[in-house]
Order: sequence, then C-alpha cells, then structure tokens
Amino acid sequence: MKRKRQAIITEKVREGSIKSQRELMEILASEGFKVSQTTVSRDMKELGLVKVRKKNGIIAYAEPGGITDSAKSDRALERLAPQVLLDAETAYNLVVVKTSPGNAQGLAWAIDSAGIEGIAGTVAGDDTIIVVCSEGVNSKEIKNVLLRYAEPER
Repeated sequence: MKRKRQAIITEKVREGSIKSQRELMEILASEGFKVSQTTVSRDMKELGLVKVRKKNGIIAYAEPGGITDSAKSDRALERLAPQVLLDAETAYNLVVVKTSPGNAQGLAWAIDSAGIEGIAGTVAGDDTIIVVCSEGVNSKEIKNVLLRYAEPER
C-alpha cells in the first residue's frame, strides 16, 4: 500500500504538477487512498522531495538532486551570471560566453544545472565557455537568455 502510494506521488512529482500537499492528498484520494496530511508529509520526506522554482516561475515539488528536468534549478546561474558573465557571441549553433578569469567552469556548471531548454551542453576553459545549442535551436535566442541572467535585476 505504502509503495504504491509513494509510486503515485513520485509519478505526479515527475510530471511537475504538484504545488502543495493538499493537491497531492486530493490526487491520492481520487486514486482510492484515504490519507492525512501527516502521511503525505512523511511520504514526501522519505522520498526526499523538495520545492523548487521552475523555469516558468511556479514553485512545485521535485525529486532531489535535479533528477528530472522539471527539478533543475537556475538559482546558481541567477547568482553567478551577474557577477562573472561579461559577454556572449553566437557562431552557428554555438554561443561563446566570456567570463572574468577563472570563472568559466563554475558558470558552465551553473548553465548545465539550470536545464535551459535548447542547450545540449557546455565546454569551459578559464575565461571562455562554448555553449552547444540543440539541433534546430536558434543560438541567438540562447545567447539572449544567458545575457538576461547577467542582468543584475531580473
């Protein structure tokens, strides 16, 4: 019973649709589970679920460690980009990002962790990052997204 309930919780969280414990209680009730808020809270704690701000700004529950795309967080990018991202330039399906010396690897990690749709991955040196755009994605749009993160007041 508990495993099935927790499997449903995990499934709904992976869909990125759970914003509150009450909402989860209603979903579980519709699946035939009569649960209290305490039970739901305990299940969520055992599953290690956390609240994150998604790309669209909505706060929802997610699995720990960015296991799903919906759980990815751009907090590190929000914090680092205004401090270290100096400029960006497009070249075909690439965006070349310039940082202050010694900061490219940290910023590349933050870009990867943010899970920005359209970014296949990054390669970082000391003060330069190559951002590889996914097939069919306009690199100018990705450049603009990254530069918006560099604005001090987003």
